[in-house]
Amino acid sequence: MNCHRRRVRVGHVVAALALGVMAAACGDGQGPVLLRQVRARQLAAELLVQFTAAADAGNRAVMADTDELSAAFSHEAGLAKEVVRRGVDELKPLLAGLGESEESQRLDEFGGLYAEYEVLDRGILELAVENSNLKAQRLSFGPIREAADSFRDALAQVAASSPPEDIWRVRALVAEAVSALRGIQVLEARHIAEPEDATMTRIEQEMAASGADARSALHVLGDVVPEAARERLAAATAALERFLGLHAELVALSRRNTNVRSLSLSLGRKRLLRAACEESLRAMRDVLEQRGSGATR
Repeated sequence: MNCHRRRVRVGHVVAALALGVMAAACGDGQGPVLLRQVRARQLAAELLVQFTAAADAGNRAVMADTDELSAAFSHEAGLAKEVVRRGVDELKPLLAGLGESEESQRLDEFGGLYAEYEVLDRGILELAVENSNLKAQRLSFGPIREAADSFRDALAQVAASSPPEDIWRVRALVAEAVSALRGIQVLEARHIAEPEDATMTRIEQEMAASGADARSALHVLGDVVPEAARERLAAATAALERFLGLHAELVALSRRNTNVRSLSLSLGRKRLLRAACEESLRAMRDVLEQRGSGATR
């Protein structure tokens, strides 16, 4: 009797195991479904984390004050975005296999927004790593300032070597020339920060007029100063040409406006797209978590 009962129990266990294996193979067993649900929730949470990390790294690339930092943060953003792409590729068929239509809809919504976001972000990062405004600023505070100071110092020596009868006229011309260059330097700062092309054009016209004034003052000085001051006047002229050559480089860099444009896009379109992407990811994650908690009760 006992042997018969044991055989019955063993038969029941074998049958149950067989049914379990069949159900697992068909994908209808609770084990595989629960595992896939858990994996889907993990992926949804990771997508949100990595997307946020990519967006933050991109913002740091825009705000970085060196080419090296901009490139490093841009690379960091690229790595996080690659994780996002892989996560979407894995999650999409997983949700489809589970028949989770609402979550799939949220993922498709995110995919559409993310495609637009990625194109915009790629353009922003390309602008950020160029750092044209920062390079223009360094040029203004470095070589251009040095050339302007050399110009001022050379003209001061010209004035010091002028005869008494011409001293006041020479000093006036020197002051006019130096003031013209200092005016250009002030306008350079405005030009570097200016986002509007039309305003930049007006600033360039003012700077060109000041450059012409400086050249004109030097030309008149050439007719006034004594032979002993000619060498220092030549040094001033060379410094002026060096200044204006560097200034032309600055204007070209400033015109590209990559830092200004990347910051404007980051604070505008990118910020809005980022919020929409994060909202879609949170909604998908929340639905998956609610469904998962309901399935385990």
